[in-house]
Amino acid sequence: MAIIVALVILAPLLLLLLNAFKTSADYSTNGPLAWPTAFSLQSFQDFLQIIDYPRALWNSIVIAGLVAVFGALVSLLSAYAIGIGRVRGSTTMLAIFLLATMLPQEALIYPLFYGAQATGTYNTVWSVILVFIPLQAAFGTYLLSSVMSTMPPSLLEAAALDGAGRWRILWSVVYPMMRPTLSVLMVFFFVWTWNEFFIPLVLLGDQSVQTLPIALATLQGQNNINITVLNAGSLLSLLPTLIFFFIFQRTLSRGLTVGSVK
Repeated sequence: MAIIVALVILAPLLLLLLNAFKTSADYSTNGPLAWPTAFSLQSFQDFLQIIDYPRALWNSIVIAGLVAVFGALVSLLSAYAIGIGRVRGSTTMLAIFLLATMLPQEALIYPLFYGAQATGTYNTVWSVILVFIPLQAAFGTYLLSSVMSTMPPSLLEAAALDGAGRWRILWSVVYPMMRPTLSVLMVFFFVWTWNEFFIPLVLLGDQSVQTLPIALATLQGQNNINITVLNAGSLLSLLPTLIFFFIFQRTLSRGLTVGSVK
């Protein structure tokens, strides 16, 4: 049963691999499910001629990486104030953060677009970075504050009795215990931001600042595009996230299994 489920999950990827190495004539003659008559790299060459792949790849890495790092940092700081600082109205704040994660992007795009124009960040990677850091941090704050609220008060009181201030408690006591969860958040933030489409599509109109998903979407708007080129581009767009996931797979599994208190 597990093998069948795995094959169903992997079927789209296998189909992508199958057609990315076909020629246009092979695909037209034999269809998408047939085995390639000869493995060809022509589709990849055509894709790299149409799209500035290194530039789009770099833009995606910069945007997703900065959002992952600073989104996790903002989540930690705000969750520390809410989950441990016990600020007034913390329950209402968490409800607002949770609501922010459920808002459709279509409801936010107009103020974000005019805000980017007003601040001069439109058509720069910063327009997307400055948008996704608080959006991702809203979920991160909700998650981390829930975990921090379960910390034993005696642990924090012991640190305070030893003379530790709030910042010392954060970085010497809370942060080490939150590190596995923060690692998981950073992985999720990176992947989620990498795959974002609608907001980057609106805010990144210049081809020089477009991310890989946006660059890939431009292929579908061209009249002479070949389906095998689209498959090759999709494979090249997917590879970085797969590599990133496999590199941090152990971090992800540890973060999901390690308890909040050691």
